Amino acid sequence: MTSISERLQAVRTRIHEAESSAGRTAGSVSLLAVSKAHPAAMLREAFAAGQTMFGENYLQEALAKQEELAGLAIEWHFIGPIQSNKTQPIAQHFDWVHSVDRLKIAQRLSAARLAGQAPLNVCLQLNVSLEDSKSGVTLAELPELAHAIQALPGLRLRGLMAIPAPVTDFDKQRRQFAIVRQAYEDLKKQGLALDTLSIGMSEDFPAAIAEGATIVRVGSAIFGPRN
Repeated sequence: MTSISERLQAVRTRIHEAESSAGRTAGSVSLLAVSKAHPAAMLREAFAAGQTMFGENYLQEALAKQEELAGLAIEWHFIGPIQSNKTQPIAQHFDWVHSVDRLKIAQRLSAARLAGQAPLNVCLQLNVSLEDSKSGVTLAELPELAHAIQALPGLRLRGLMAIPAPVTDFDKQRRQFAIVRQAYEDLKKQGLALDTLSIGMSEDFPAAIAEGATIVRVGSAIFGPRN
């Protein structure tokens, strides 16, 4: 039975290997531990092993964990679908939101961010595989939305997030992530100061790193299967 600390180290080793294989600078990829459906005690164990970034999908569950772990210097990322009536607590209790795909949601987050807080870091979720079951803005809609959000107070547009259709072949994984990377580069050419590609999960993050990921979102490889 391996510990969370050992699994974290194994994931970090794989990230470093992928960075090296892609000719990337060591340490250029950050690890976001996806902790949804896992108890606060497991996050505490991961924090003790040096993990500070945690991603949550469900607001009420995340708020309970934040209260229980209030003494720890955790950077909280919201990565799930956003309902309009949840924007205020999300805006006020998280450091990052990865799953913005509508101007209305961004406007509500902007309005709810408190004056004394640092700008809320935001990524736009791109529906790269055009799956009806997935949230996200289309490639055609992306530029207009990105420029509109860039102008909102209280937010800092950092980049793109995507969850491509699951495939097992490395080259096919890369081709999907390459679409996201190209969209990101196109936005930068349009003058947007972006620095974040939140792509890659437990099953495909080496391919994402090969295509320029700066944050990979890993859950099961760290915490094991969810209950």
